[in-house]
This record gives sequence, structure tokens and C-alpha cells, in this order.
Amino acid sequence: MTSGAVLCALLGSTAAAPADTAAAGAQRPQVAHTLAASADDTGQQPQRSGQAVVRVDAGACTTARQQALSAGHKYAACVQPVKVSDGMRAAARDPMWKWPDWCDDHGVANVWYITRINGCGVFGVELKVLDTRGRQVGGIKYMMVGYEFSDRTLSRWAYQVALLEYQRWGQGTAGTKAQGSASCRRKCKVANGSFPSQTISASKNPYGQYFIDTTINVRKRGQKGSGSAVITHHFTNPAWGTSTPVELGTTDVRCDTALPGRTTQVGCINQGYVPEMVYNKRGEYPELAKHIAYAQDVKKLPGKHGTKQYLTRLTDKKKITKNRDKACPSSRPRPQGKSCDEYPFATTWQGASTGSGKFSWRMINARQNSQGGNALNNFYTYNRIIEKDRFLVWIK
Repeated sequence: MTSGAVLCALLGSTAAAPADTAAAGAQRPQVAHTLAASADDTGQQPQRSGQAVVRVDAGACTTARQQALSAGHKYAACVQPVKVSDGMRAAARDPMWKWPDWCDDHGVANVWYITRINGCGVFGVELKVLDTRGRQVGGIKYMMVGYEFSDRTLSRWAYQVALLEYQRWGQGTAGTKAQGSASCRRKCKVANGSFPSQTISASKNPYGQYFIDTTINVRKRGQKGSGSAVITHHFTNPAWGTSTPVELGTTDVRCDTALPGRTTQVGCINQGYVPEMVYNKRGEYPELAKHIAYAQDVKKLPGKHGTKQYLTRLTDKKKITKNRDKACPSSRPRPQGKSCDEYPFATTWQGASTGSGKFSWRMINARQNSQGGNALNNFYTYNRIIEKDRFLVWIK
């Protein structure tokens, strides 16, 4: 199978999944939920994740060489991350190797890019073949492509890794195969999946796929917990046995049953992604949008797009009422067809009562105020924004 066919299969067809993943059943996210389609549907802008997720043992090459010599092999092999070259960046843009556009835009960045429910990262790695004196005599440079996607209404997420050969040279590389396994850190466990032994070449791309379950109590209200899936792979070859391993972990995925108004419904999201509520001055709620723009730009209140002055959600109904009563007391006259709008929102810890005491109020079109508030609640639900979750407000 060609590189392009493998990646298309990974992203768009359940037929590509290893055989033993079929037991996942109807409760797992389907592979057909492609990252590209999900990103386009949400309209979210991918954000760079700061988590370091590639791990190798820096001293393992020496141990691998000693073990290879003891086993009577001619060579030894170890795997190490590499600095990204211009050639590798160019190869990442090859239409044969097609991953989601929002991941492709960043090329081989050696970091994850995430939306609220999707993750994608392209990492540069090299398999080094060493002789008995520790000198490199051959190698395979390749791209390690990770995909992760969750579901806002399920307790399971999926994680896939593909290895795409970029360049090969020297001795001891013919007949090399890759295989892997998965593990979990913190509140999760591997449900099923596989990364069987597969040949790596310019036209054959080993891949593995796993499904991960949260271990929080999904039957109890108000639960939450984060986990990180890790796929570890290594190479084998008759000339040197087994290489050192390399790990690629996902960024933190949070699963919870703490979404207000959703009883015990569970869902999973990328914890590191900060969603943004978008209002447009020329959209459905222009008066609302203009008030927020004034509050952010003139009164310097938090929550503005492009800053780290986040709003954090408040779910306590009594505190929300106090925020509203302070910003928009009933004693304040409402002109005909108008209602009082406050910013920061009463449903945030930055509100008039629970925040610093700085806030803005304005009488705006009552329908726009009501419907704009409904849109905010839908935003909370869609992004699974629970108590003290961060978010921003983008006024266009």
C-alpha cells in the first residue's frame, strides 16, 4: 500500500483498523471521523501544545550495542529524534502524504497541534545503524505522524501512529520492520488495538491504532480525570536484532461527567486547548458584540482573543445570580425593547461579584441579548466547558 493510501485509510476508513479493534463496538469513535472534517466542522483554530511527548533513552545506544555484540550481531541500532531539515519539511508537503490541512500547515514541527477534540503532530526521527565500534554506518530517517481524536459524548478516544520513511542510506537497513505497543498514564487504560510487525520502506508505512478508555467513574455525576496515551515502537532486523524504543504520547485528554445540565453524560476533550466564543459585529448579535468589544478594548476587561487573560467558567447558580444582580440590578431602568447586558459574563469567575470588581454594563437589544446568551450556553456545552475551564471571546 502506498503512503497516501495508508494515510487515507487511517483517516477515512474503518477497514484500515487492525483486526482486533473490531471488538470496540458502537461505543468507540469511528475512524471515519476524520481529523480534517472535524476541524472544518468546528471552525476551531489549532493551537500548539507545549507538552513534550517524544521520549527516548539517551544512553540506550550504548546498551543496545553491547547487547547486539553479545548476541553475535554485526550491527546495533538505536532510535533518536532529529533536527528537522528543509528537505524533510518539503517532504511533509508532498501530496502523497496527505494529513489534515491544519496539521500539514505546520509541517514537521516536532510538536502536537490540537483542537478541542483532535490532535495531530509530525515528528522527525532517525533509526541509526551502528557498527561494533559505535560508528554509524547506515540509517533510516522517517516521520512519525500521530493522530488523536475524542468525542464529546463518549468515554473513549482513539490514537493512531504512522511511520513514513523519508530517507535511507548505508548498511544494515534492508529488511527492517517496525512494531509497537500502547500504554496509558493516569486516568485511562488501553481498551484494544494493535501495532503489528510491518516492513518500513519508501512505499510501506507501518502504523498502529489503539482505543483508550477513561478510568473515571462514568456512572457518577461531577467526575473528571485526565490521561495520556503512549504508543511505543521499535525496529527489528536480522543484522542487529532489536533497536532501542521511542515513545510518542498524546497531550492530556480529559474525560468528565461534570457538564452542567447533562446529568452523568460523559465526554472527552483535549485539556490543553482553550476554546473561543466568537461574536461578530455584523452578525446576529451586533449590539452584544459591540458591547464586548468596548469592554475588552476600552475598559481592558479580560477574555480578549490573542491574550492570556482568560475567562473561567462559573457554574454555581447562586454566585451567577449575584454577578447579574451587581452588574444589572433590577432598579436600573430598562428602555423599551432593551435589556441589561454585563461583561465579563455572569457565568464566569471574572463576573461583577466574583471577580475583581471591574465590569461593564450596557442596555442593548433584548432579543440579541437573550439569543446571544443562548449561543454562549451552546458554546459551553459543545466544548464541554466545565467549572473553572478557561476560554476567550473573539469579536470579529
